[in-house]
Amino acid sequence: MRERSRFDRSMLGTVFTLAWPTMLEQLTQTAVQYIDTAMVGSLGTQATAAVGATGTVNWLIGSVVSAVGIGFLAFIARKIGAGRPDEARKASAQACTITLLLGSLLTLLTVMAAGYVPAWMQVDPAIRDLASEYFLIIYIPMLFRTASILLGTVLRSAGDTRTPMRIGLIVNGINVVLNILLIYPSRTLSVLNLSIPFPGAGLGVKGAALASAASFVYGGLAMTRALWKHPSISPIGQSFRPDPVILRPCFRVALPNLAQRFATSFGYVVFASMINALGGISTAAHTIANTVESAFYIPGWGMQTAAATLSGNAYGAKDHDRLKRLGSTILPLEVGLMIVSGGLLFLFAEPLVRLFSADENVVRLGTTVLRMVAVSEPFYGVPIVVEGLMQGVGKTTAPFVYNVICMWAVRIAGTFVCTQLLGLGLIAAWGCMIGHNMLLFVFFFWHYLTGRWDPFISRK
Repeated sequence: MRERSRFDRSMLGTVFTLAWPTMLEQLTQTAVQYIDTAMVGSLGTQATAAVGATGTVNWLIGSVVSAVGIGFLAFIARKIGAGRPDEARKASAQACTITLLLGSLLTLLTVMAAGYVPAWMQVDPAIRDLASEYFLIIYIPMLFRTASILLGTVLRSAGDTRTPMRIGLIVNGINVVLNILLIYPSRTLSVLNLSIPFPGAGLGVKGAALASAASFVYGGLAMTRALWKHPSISPIGQSFRPDPVILRPCFRVALPNLAQRFATSFGYVVFASMINALGGISTAAHTIANTVESAFYIPGWGMQTAAATLSGNAYGAKDHDRLKRLGSTILPLEVGLMIVSGGLLFLFAEPLVRLFSADENVVRLGTTVLRMVAVSEPFYGVPIVVEGLMQGVGKTTAPFVYNVICMWAVRIAGTFVCTQLLGLGLIAAWGCMIGHNMLLFVFFFWHYLTGRWDPFISRK
């Protein structure tokens, strides 16, 4: 019988040191997403639908960049754990080269596709032009977005989660300030019986897009500068010519993760297109519920970052005991956090939805689906963390298989049957989404319990 490690309290400090900056960064991003949605929501249900209708395409494109970043994370974390910082710096330079190539390609593709995406997503014809304009504006600076995501992952792989957090805080601050200035027209504010004129461009949805685009540009430039000046993994003095010796192992990890993220994110696109076909109320409720729910996954993504970095360090140092103790410590910690998170989501679902819409139909529908998904949150925390452990040690093939099966066999096929064949609505579609999450829990928990995630056991 395989020996099991126990919960190790001594590791908690290290785990939280890596996780809390990522959690705070995610929290501020979510807060800005809340503010964006509320500001656009004040313009009406159609504006909310226009912004949210292509949101899953945003996940699809961002997932491509994130997947490539995972390859560099696994490589750099292992080299640092093995005490080979020179190879980590070489990989940092290669990441800069890939950022330039990938960012340029994605910019070209998204700008060319902007006029077609709303139609592919089955967006209501009345708001397709508005949705297309929004999509085009936020993807013009795609090169900078790529730099922010990929180079931020490189910094985290070296254990520096605070620098991406600080940059993220500024990015989100820029976004909020520009939203206020660009979305609304000039107006007079009453403060303490004083009338204060406040400037505004009155651009509505277009203003929200311009605010996001400007913040993306700053984020990309700031992240590049931070990497350049980093004391441990600065690429200065390294070769930027593509190096197969470094890129091959990076992409060996990245490609299964890329295939997984592309397949699952494309599944989100198909899922959203079926939701959009249900009408404006369902689209708005779905957009708002997704926005609200994202805040309650923050503990999961923070712990995943810590799991990936620390598992890569332990594997690079060939320290099997530390790797086992990490898994036994971070998994129950994550489940506990997600139980609290799910409970809060269930209790406060309705007031949170009301932040974004005054339409009672939207509020009622959004509250129902949020309370449904809240029950499944603790279970979903397990695959998030186990996948992080596997990313750090370079095992990305099994997560690809599990995620594709759950997305397409459960969520997409189930939603198609429920909405297209049986005529059911958003509640049934979210039921299929919950089924997807629960099956992921079964797959990943089995993978963890049997030791298949552990490279030392796999070798034996």
